[in-house]
Amino acid sequence: MKILHTSDWHLGHTLHGFDRTEEQTALLAQMSRIVSENKPDVFLLCGDVFHTSQPSAAIQTQWVNALAKMHEAQPGMTIVVTAGNHDSGTKHDIFRTPWRALNVHTLGNLDKEHPDEHIIEVPGAGYVVAVPYCHERSLPEGFFQLLLDRVAERNHENLPVVMMAHTTVLGCDFTGHEHATETIVGGIDALKLDALGEGYDYLALGHIHHAQFVHSGKHNVRYSGSPLPVSFDECYPHSVSMVEIEKHGDPPKVTTIEIDNPHPLVTLPTTGFASWEDAKGLLRDYPDDLPAYIRLNVAVDGFLPAEASAEAEGLTQGKQCRFCCFNVQRKESGQAEAKVLTVQEFQASDPIEIVKHYLEDSGLDCDQELEAVFKEALEAVQEDARK
Repeated sequence: MKILHTSDWHLGHTLHGFDRTEEQTALLAQMSRIVSENKPDVFLLCGDVFHTSQPSAAIQTQWVNALAKMHEAQPGMTIVVTAGNHDSGTKHDIFRTPWRALNVHTLGNLDKEHPDEHIIEVPGAGYVVAVPYCHERSLPEGFFQLLLDRVAERNHENLPVVMMAHTTVLGCDFTGHEHATETIVGGIDALKLDALGEGYDYLALGHIHHAQFVHSGKHNVRYSGSPLPVSFDECYPHSVSMVEIEKHGDPPKVTTIEIDNPHPLVTLPTTGFASWEDAKGLLRDYPDDLPAYIRLNVAVDGFLPAEASAEAEGLTQGKQCRFCCFNVQRKESGQAEAKVLTVQEFQASDPIEIVKHYLEDSGLDCDQELEAVFKEALEAVQEDARK
């Protein structure tokens, strides 16, 4: 079985107020080309198709057209899409029936009453166990293993078994995710790998944006990573994973295909922090014909001038690059200056971090009990929004 594994497209994402349709259109064109050239049996998109649970009509149209083009590029390919924590599970479920005509399987919500709905047989090639994002309190104990056991009962031909999930696995490298810890990334609590069961040949994961293998002793657990960066801290290659498995029990062979971003995210200077005058010089000297989003790392004694943003934007006039933001470090403390959020950044921030910053500014601590209460309330609101 040959599998194209990808995740975390975040269609509709804006960067510091800048629309990214050009990049996302280029991404979708590359996806169709990769499918046409490599002819996989299965295409897996492991969650966070959209950046918000209420994408615009234009973004949804872009998505629908992309699926149709990938089907045209490889009509015999099985496409499996699961919802992530940014998606509306219900929106993914609405058109499940008509999508089947194009061999597309979309799974938005966990179906506890009909677990076989999560098992997709690819005739003559293998099985896909597809599990959309589900908060751990709503996930039945042993659900992953239940699905894998049901596949084992059917798999008389010893075909490859692939499982897909959108979650945080303990021990993953979460570089690039803001306010992440070893136990929580992007609001999702980390699961131990053994909680995802045994019996798969390859575990295709979504949610973490840094492409990587997670240690399993078998080299068969992988985050494909996001194909486009969502923040300036995602300063690593972005790609999709091509996976080949001969038969059940064989180790997967994985290669990566890097995605070209026509509008890369660039930090100046590339390492360390510069004075405001030197940072302006770097921006002034940036090539006029190179498209990019720019973040400036600036070290200051006190505060940046009030007109700093306007100056930086002025220096990009006539250039293909766009100034986005500052990352400020105060020289006397060696600590980054408290961040002033734009409306777009505020909307994209993890709510618990906003609460923590508010309490810190008020001289209060966010203890574990208060954080747990807030998270419970937030999860209830998010679960309602996903319906």
